[in-house]
Amino acid sequence: MEPETRKAAAPTLPVREIEMCSASESDYHPNRGHKATRIAVQLAALGLLAATCVTPTPARAADGCKVMLCLAAPNWHNISQCVPPVQQVMRDLALGKPFPVCDMSGPGNGATEQPANAPTDCPPQYTLITQGENGPIYDCRYVGSINVHVNGDLWSRTWWDFGGGSVTEFSPTAKTQLGNWDTRFDDDYAAWLAVQHPAPVPCNC
Repeated sequence: MEPETRKAAAPTLPVREIEMCSASESDYHPNRGHKATRIAVQLAALGLLAATCVTPTPARAADGCKVMLCLAAPNWHNISQCVPPVQQVMRDLALGKPFPVCDMSGPGNGATEQPANAPTDCPPQYTLITQGENGPIYDCRYVGSINVHVNGDLWSRTWWDFGGGSVTEFSPTAKTQLGNWDTRFDDDYAAWLAVQHPAPVPCNC
């Protein structure tokens, strides 16, 4: 049966309808039961994509949508279909190219890239501090972050570096919706916090 193409007005889509569709330029096929497909279906049901069925689009737009879905997944490193496009986008960003656009994302949904700027725009566990002649010098282990928004709210931030390394920071909303996620960002923060000097106890005398 050929998939039916339609537009969805509501931001939340029925999962059963999404499972009937497959994109001609996507590696996902719901009937094959791929893990990446199941995650894409779950995220589409949250409203990350505005259409239940995807019609053929230029490669740039298709890649942008796939990467956005992958970065919103619990752990894109464990999804074979996600690794090549995400790594390609990071290589492109390192060369100064913009993040690819997803024309199929609904209002309030999308992904953008922004540079890291320690100490304000860099997680504390990845902020490097050296002492200079005029005071501390701050640097960030990562060069930037790819921020995914779902329904207008921050879903995740994937911090990336020039060597292809990355770590994903999930928002409380994403953690609640996903149930399970890559905890490396949280683990790194806990390890950093454990070695910080405790704040001085105020004197009550």
